[in-house]
Amino acid sequence: MTLSWLSLIVYFISIAASVCAQKFDFPRLSLHRENVLQDPQRRVPVSVTNDFTTFYFNQTLDHFNYQPKSYTTFRQRYLINSRYWGGANSSDPIFIYLGAEAPIENDLNAIGFLTENAAQFKAFLVYIEHRYYGRSIPFGMSLEEALNDPIARGYFSSSQALADYAAIIRHVKEKLKARDCPVIVVGGSYGGMLASWFRLKYPHLAFGALASSAPILYFDGITPQDAYFSVVTKDFKEASKTCYQTIRDSWTEIDRVISKPSGLSRLSKIFKTCRPLKSGDELKNYLILRYATAAQYDDPPRYPVEIVCRGIDGANASGKGILEKIFAGVVALDRNSTCYIVPPNGTAPTQTKLGYSWQRCSEMVMGIGITNNSMFQAHPFNLTDFINGCNSSYGVVPRPHWITTYYGGHDIERVLHRFGSNIIFSNGLRDPYSSGGILKNISDTIDAVYTQKGSHCLDILASEQADPNWLVRQRKREVEIIKGWITKYHAHLLAFKQQGLYALKQPLQ
Repeated sequence: MTLSWLSLIVYFISIAASVCAQKFDFPRLSLHRENVLQDPQRRVPVSVTNDFTTFYFNQTLDHFNYQPKSYTTFRQRYLINSRYWGGANSSDPIFIYLGAEAPIENDLNAIGFLTENAAQFKAFLVYIEHRYYGRSIPFGMSLEEALNDPIARGYFSSSQALADYAAIIRHVKEKLKARDCPVIVVGGSYGGMLASWFRLKYPHLAFGALASSAPILYFDGITPQDAYFSVVTKDFKEASKTCYQTIRDSWTEIDRVISKPSGLSRLSKIFKTCRPLKSGDELKNYLILRYATAAQYDDPPRYPVEIVCRGIDGANASGKGILEKIFAGVVALDRNSTCYIVPPNGTAPTQTKLGYSWQRCSEMVMGIGITNNSMFQAHPFNLTDFINGCNSSYGVVPRPHWITTYYGGHDIERVLHRFGSNIIFSNGLRDPYSSGGILKNISDTIDAVYTQKGSHCLDILASEQADPNWLVRQRKREVEIIKGWITKYHAHLLAFKQQGLYALKQPLQ
């Protein structure tokens, strides 16, 4: 029996045996290039991370209730870098990186936008870890323990995370006596969504936001469910039409082999799996996600989509069968290995996979599905099945309308044009998640900055000498916009002081 698209959407379903026989993932919403062929030179020098000092803030567990347990605190990690800061009296900016679904040290080793531009802005840098990730887990629990506790995981939400950021930003500014220093928040992927929402929810604390690859429109049916995989298909078709066609033909070939005696054994042998396949859907799921990952993180100069297609097309030239060609693409992307496809038994899931599974089952309901308009077999997203699966796993029913209710999304141009300002929505159009992003300017101060060949969050990663000109221009444009914000801020601050309005003694952002 072919498993429903629910199997592909929900990764960590701890007790979902009644729904499906195994655990599956959905396209990863993360800026980190895990298990993706990339340039080994794309690393932040150790000296950069050495410039940061780690602190812990006694964070309130529940910002929105006044029950006794709400006042419980936990240690939330944040890191600062004051090397380039001009000081409080200079009114130089504070750049805040909003951590997302990963330990914050992973971001220190990946994000270059803040550290590379700190000197020219004379900026103070702060990186804040998201609650329930890294070392910032309440109740002294591990993430696994917290997710298994219905009470503990109830405090794990985006709104609580934004309130955490607000409390730490206020704390840092007070400690620095930096009342007049404008705050710019930066985030990528889920963190990019948080950055844009923080600017809208806390405009008195954040003067501007850079939201990189933030698919804020992939909620509540605003973006068609098949938009993500339509972009994946486009990326592969543009790279090679023969590669695209081979992938398209491979699904029925997998079904044909499965229908034969010992079909699973044959597939396991062809693909050199790390352990025997349990079903054809296990193989399909792996391949779908590898193609999606290659498209999402299609970084220069290697361009993983082209690498996959060179492997497939190279096998085409040798006259191999369809599945052998597909396997050649796997080898090209994953490089030579002792085994492929399924990890060995006992491989532990990452915090990102564990934590974001809960977040998707509570509020981050992104209905990603596959229709007939792609190189994949159709697997439409079924909201009812998704709700039932999450309810079986966690005992909660997802709230598919909550994100648009709390943060907005419908009629985004009209709404944000009326009251929003100082947000950069940056995207790369090779990234399938760009289909749910803001791709045109909403106003003079809400800008869409995108590139045709860009990938997921590429603009905020550490730069390289070999970066293509279009990427250099994108980053330069973002810096120019932020400089414009800060120039206007200083002009308004001076005018307020001259007019005596500054004596109101209220934080100015």
